[in-house]
Amino acid sequence: MCAEYGFQSIKLKGGVFEPRAEVDAMFALREAFGPDMPLRIDPNAIWKVETAIEYGREMEGLLEYLEDPARGQENMAKVRKAVKIPLATNMCTTSFEDIPGSVSLGSEDIILSDHHFWGGLRASMELSRICEVFGRGLSMHSNSHLGISLAAMVHLGAALPQLPYALDTHYPWQSDEVIVGGRLKFEDGSVAVPREPGLGVELDRQALARLHQNYLGCGITSRDDQVEMQKVDPGWKFQAVRW
Repeated sequence: MCAEYGFQSIKLKGGVFEPRAEVDAMFALREAFGPDMPLRIDPNAIWKVETAIEYGREMEGLLEYLEDPARGQENMAKVRKAVKIPLATNMCTTSFEDIPGSVSLGSEDIILSDHHFWGGLRASMELSRICEVFGRGLSMHSNSHLGISLAAMVHLGAALPQLPYALDTHYPWQSDEVIVGGRLKFEDGSVAVPREPGLGVELDRQALARLHQNYLGCGITSRDDQVEMQKVDPGWKFQAVRW
């Protein structure tokens, strides 16, 4: 993916295997990609505080940031006080209502915003000003986005006054698209800001109709990670905190 898309930082979506295996994977990535590649790991808040502190301390000097190692602002603050790695979140601070708790507890260093969660593009620009006031870094996390959402993300990224961290993307994992012209292109890890009016993309209604039919036919109308995991591991059960 780094060769094909030009990505210049790597994030491991963790919380799947036991922490020792995932931390070892981060050291393997450092060995494989060298000292200048920014690395991140996201255990999806599934670690206990003591687990996050133990492995966080081991990864000091290795990571660009550690994303959501523990669940909730209070637990994140405990980890942040004990570990010398910037902590990022898209789980414990996800709305303007969460900002007072974030500031009073000191729960994270970086907010990974989402233009859907935070109320749109203008609201996200306001978030950038709040982050500047309270000494937070700002970047963006990614969910599964098609071209309309990705185009909005690109515009927002270009408009932010500061963007010290590369934005997340799941785009390479997806093959379908709902915009005219097909998939947006990455070059050197970046997407050019569309120059056409609005978001600069046009809805492909035939592609939308085909994908809508897929949705109607598949029978899945809501996300259920446990059902999906049990297809490969029948005994798997969801746990908010696992290790």
